[in-house]
Amino acid sequence: MELAGALQLGELAAAFAALPIFPLFDTAYFIVSVLYLKYEPGAVEMSRKSPFASWLCAMLHCFGSYILADLLLGESPIDYFSNNSSVILATAVWYLIFFCPMNLFYKCVSFLPMKLIFVAMKEVVRVRKIAAGVHHAHHRYHHGWFIMMATGWVKGSGVALMSNLEQLLRGVWKPETNEILHMSFPTKASLYGTVLFTLQQTRWLPISEANLIFFFTMFMIVCKVFMTATHSHASPFAPVESFICPVFFGSVSSGHTSHRHDQHGASHEVSHPPPPPPAKSKEELNEGTRKRKAKKAE
Repeated sequence: MELAGALQLGELAAAFAALPIFPLFDTAYFIVSVLYLKYEPGAVEMSRKSPFASWLCAMLHCFGSYILADLLLGESPIDYFSNNSSVILATAVWYLIFFCPMNLFYKCVSFLPMKLIFVAMKEVVRVRKIAAGVHHAHHRYHHGWFIMMATGWVKGSGVALMSNLEQLLRGVWKPETNEILHMSFPTKASLYGTVLFTLQQTRWLPISEANLIFFFTMFMIVCKVFMTATHSHASPFAPVESFICPVFFGSVSSGHTSHRHDQHGASHEVSHPPPPPPAKSKEELNEGTRKRKAKKAE
């Protein structure tokens, strides 16, 4: 019975891994990506003033991961744009979300139940891209573990990693929003996921690629759908990270920092009395006396 269940699960995972992502899942991926672009402050105004800049930003949101991965592997960064079907589909989604009369398309796809479906479908594409990135890098660099991890990571979260470039296209410069400094959940999950796929690809993780794709996709779908439905930004990795990171990387000593800050602040707050005026010489005193006498005589 257990063997039959395992066989059925393996068949399900194999069928799921072989599921084509174009055009259905890619459409959902483009819809969610362009929705996030429209949520950015000033994005709607930019689409009216400069439609071409808005289109470029939308293409970065849709294909930024492919651009970064191609750059890492020494390939042409515009290679993916030879896929006319995907570019036309992404362009159609961008136009409908920004310019559909009465915002009908935007209202439909941003309706929460519909949006949750699209978010779940986007995670299917994300995990498939991570696996494909690791596999591609493994084919080029058979023993390059870090190259595999870097390629899979940017394939899964390249859009977020290129956020500063996308902001420049919109005329915004916010270096403090660097994704590497402040990783969001998808970026962290893509990093952890690419480690798993690298271990699996190099035969250090005893699991088939189809099973890993299936289980990691289910994990991503559950997390992202829950976070989107509850409007939560808390990372599911936070409890584990808060326990592990201080052990291996130490923690910031808040007491020492505040002590230094208090000392620094106190040194600025202490008011020093102004220095006494220099003593006048005898000649200056006599000159002042003569002036006062002359003034009284007048």
